[in-house]
Amino acid sequence: MHKLPTIDFTNKRNLKPGSSSWLATSIEATRALEEYGCFIAEYDNVPLDLNGAVFQALQDLFRLPIETKVQNKSTKPLYGYVGQIPFIPLYESLGFDYSNTLDGVQSFTDIMWPNGNEAFSATLLAYNRLVAELEEMVTRMVFESYGVEKKLDAHRKMVTYLCRGMKYRGPEKNETNMGFVAHTDKDFITVLHQNGVDGLEVKARDGQWFAVELLPASYIVMSGDAAMAWSNDRLHSPYHRVTMNGNETRYSIAQFSFLEGIIETPEELVDEEHPLQFKPFDHLKYLDFYSREENRTLESAIRTYCGV
Repeated sequence: MHKLPTIDFTNKRNLKPGSSSWLATSIEATRALEEYGCFIAEYDNVPLDLNGAVFQALQDLFRLPIETKVQNKSTKPLYGYVGQIPFIPLYESLGFDYSNTLDGVQSFTDIMWPNGNEAFSATLLAYNRLVAELEEMVTRMVFESYGVEKKLDAHRKMVTYLCRGMKYRGPEKNETNMGFVAHTDKDFITVLHQNGVDGLEVKARDGQWFAVELLPASYIVMSGDAAMAWSNDRLHSPYHRVTMNGNETRYSIAQFSFLEGIIETPEELVDEEHPLQFKPFDHLKYLDFYSREENRTLESAIRTYCGV
């Protein structure tokens, strides 16, 4: 039976770039992203009180009237409100861009609470900035493991974050227990956290589905389609889904890294053993491609879009 690797990111003082613990963790994280496309990160940089405040903030958010929540719109495909979908009735989510910036959080808050909600803004901004640090650390480890650290600065200048809060209610009698359909993430790196109610399932490379159990101070770090293409098929973009068992409501919060610009496989990752698999592509145009209904069911949307 498959089980996701758990990797310790709790002692930041020991995780200094270049140190032996940094190098060991880098190898471990990169291998996990190659094998499973994700791993469990033990990460204690988010204080317990902030962690509790985040999930209280999500509950407050989802209690808003539906006519307010549907005002969560974006010019970018797949960024805004998702919900009231007949075949996934348990699921509802809201998202906002530039989520580690004051302007990004405030813009979203002002739409949801026109009279203001400073507590919500402060909580989400503090949380998203700390989670961005974890994403940045993992990305740096991957770049260094592949010997392309000189390209990291250019990569970082392209990164923006989308934060998405998600609610999965428990199924009623004779109702589907599918929280969300099987899919791959379309971003570069995802950091996912939940309120203690499990439900996430990941598909292993051999086709087996297995459940993921998370401790309260743990996070899922997952590579998306963009990372798979960038790495010339080294990093895996895993199919995953949510299945709800029991009547507890699952709240989760994810931060997705997207790149504004062209993603290109570094020449260092192309050789005779690893011929080029993907052409350079615009990340947001890929999102637009995937957002079309006829492309949602493709086995691998990224290969169809920019595969060689």
